[in-house]
Amino acid sequence: MSGLWVFVCGPSGAGKDSVIRWARERLQSNPKLVFARRIITRAQHPGSDHDPVTPAQFDYLVATSGLAWQWQAHGFSYGIHAKYAADVAAGKVVVVNGSREHSGPLQGQPHIRVVQISTDAEKLADRLAHRGRDGEHAVRLRLARNADFADWQADHTILNQAELPIAGLALVDYLLNIAIV
Repeated sequence: MSGLWVFVCGPSGAGKDSVIRWARERLQSNPKLVFARRIITRAQHPGSDHDPVTPAQFDYLVATSGLAWQWQAHGFSYGIHAKYAADVAAGKVVVVNGSREHSGPLQGQPHIRVVQISTDAEKLADRLAHRGRDGEHAVRLRLARNADFADWQADHTILNQAELPIAGLALVDYLLNIAIV
């Protein structure tokens, strides 16, 4: 029996971390669902949920097959530890905070689902400006990058436009529906 990888993707500022965190808090006791922690060559910031590593540590994980998935975005290396592949092989649904660029070529594969978290351009700009992680120029670059994904499609789309529980519940419902299949 084989499980699924679920890549939750969307533009910076769409609220992926928040929506995933909301869903994880409500589903943490479900044995069929696993929420993977990302490994990133970036220091942790308030609100982020990843394990920081140095570029040398990341390269070591790549060289020793320690990552199930890896990609580059915004000047950083991102990865998902290989231990999560065992969960998928055991029939579990593993949720990954992913990248649109990385997950695009994966779409259509039988054990992969892609969920898009989206919001309008005005909310994206506002959220990016208020989180304080990037300077003005970096925010403009992140917003401009969204044009590269204008035709990007996902298996499921969640609009994170209103209160967080609305989008969070939409992700919970989606995960529970695919976990029982």
